[in-house]
Amino acid sequence: MKQLSFILCLAGIVLSACTAGKQEDLKGIAEELCQYVPDHQLLERSRDYMTDDFYALLDTMFNLPEHEAMDHEWLYYFVTGNGGTIADFSVDTVEMKDATHAIALLTVRQMWEDSTYTDDEDAEEHRLYMEKVDGKWLMSDFDEHKQDCIRHIAIWRKEEAQRQAISDYLAKEIGRDYLQGEVCIPVLMLVATEDDSDDEARIWGDFWVFNYNLVGDTLKTVSGGNHSGCMYLAKDGDKLRVTRFEQTEDGAGNEESAKRIFGSHYDVYQGMHSNEDVREAVRQEQLRQYIQANGLQATCYQDYGWDAVKL
Repeated sequence: MKQLSFILCLAGIVLSACTAGKQEDLKGIAEELCQYVPDHQLLERSRDYMTDDFYALLDTMFNLPEHEAMDHEWLYYFVTGNGGTIADFSVDTVEMKDATHAIALLTVRQMWEDSTYTDDEDAEEHRLYMEKVDGKWLMSDFDEHKQDCIRHIAIWRKEEAQRQAISDYLAKEIGRDYLQGEVCIPVLMLVATEDDSDDEARIWGDFWVFNYNLVGDTLKTVSGGNHSGCMYLAKDGDKLRVTRFEQTEDGAGNEESAKRIFGSHYDVYQGMHSNEDVREAVRQEQLRQYIQANGLQATCYQDYGWDAVKL
């Protein structure tokens, strides 16, 4: 019996040693993976240290238009803010969930460029998710940001579909009543959106239509005008389309109709509509996006009687 007890005890020691060794191996792997946690940028070499789906989600997020992505600063500042510090990782423990999944608990302190640290109370706890794929441990998530990415991309794609439907309507239905140019590029200043259902929405906005001719590298304005109001959108097959457009009236009835149509959104609308600097900034941004998306060789735009504006 003593011999059996000794053997069982020895087996237990060996098993504990193997388990401890495996934990130490995973800690070392987690420490290596920490080098590839996105912080202000997603490194191309991170692809080899992340699962395919996690890298693809982050890559999509980092390539969204800047004004969209920056609404979610966690994307750019996973572990450090914008204050000139460097994230210093230490792996506290690694918890095995099953044979191919583990979670590393991290402490992250902020280090200045002179290698000194910020106050200890600034240290944060983070969770690095690991998955074994084809025999190699990879980063599969960080602080549950995978779901944040999935959720935001779905919202962005829905909003893009709405913007595209509105732009198509403005270009085809409204823009055709103006003096024609080579291209019609609407400007959308969205005030508010309400989803009436998964397939229907109302979108209030300060909408503009501009027709241009491309002369050299300059988009020269041929015609344009304002059309504020509320767009009603609905699903038409796989796409969204505008089914109704309730516009503000011209002339004396403009303010009264705007208050009626915009309702509780009127003050926001009026703040946009009356600010020419905001409108031109939005116009320039959306012109840049259109030029890039459509491969136009344009670097500036010019309204009649005004100097050209660099984009």
